[in-house]
Amino acid sequence: MANRLSQIATRTGDDGTTGLGDGSRVAKDHLRVQAMGDVDELNSSLGVLLAEPLPDDVRALLVTVQHELFNLGGELSIPGFTLLKAEALAHLDGALAQHNAALPRLAEFILPAGTRSAALAHVSRSVARRAERAVVALGAHEAVNTTPRQYLNRLSDLLFVLARVLNRANLDGLGGDDVYWRSERLASQQAGQDDDEGGSTG
Repeated sequence: MANRLSQIATRTGDDGTTGLGDGSRVAKDHLRVQAMGDVDELNSSLGVLLAEPLPDDVRALLVTVQHELFNLGGELSIPGFTLLKAEALAHLDGALAQHNAALPRLAEFILPAGTRSAALAHVSRSVARRAERAVVALGAHEAVNTTPRQYLNRLSDLLFVLARVLNRANLDGLGGDDVYWRSERLASQQAGQDDDEGGSTG
């Protein structure tokens, strides 16, 4: 491991293959490598989010998630290996319930926008969904544990909730509310309701 960490340019991948954790080599476009890469990108996107001003509890949660994603990537790199524990999934469930309980219920769709930190959380959410799809695609061809797929699914939900939390955190003086989708259908329905109400009182 020490040699692998100190020697970055090994040139062993110049032929289009890469090594897995069990020593085997596969093509760099292998489904397992794609899943590993998407999880790596997700972890990197969380690193960008962590560079922003965040509430202390959100920061601590995301740091823990980064470590768990590293475990998830390690599990994917060794076929048949288990590294991500069920406790990690339970921790996400608890955090999701806690943060969602403090938010107002959504009556409309929202856009992936708002404060910078909220927007970055939405970027990470979309990457988490892609990573989940990659793990599902891998699982259709090879045996994959269920916890990584469940963890990514739950994490994308959590990041959606955290984006809403961060839009209300007001750490940069720009916090407030969600950015709602302007639906022409909903707008016309609302206009019709307003007309009806106006007619009934006139």
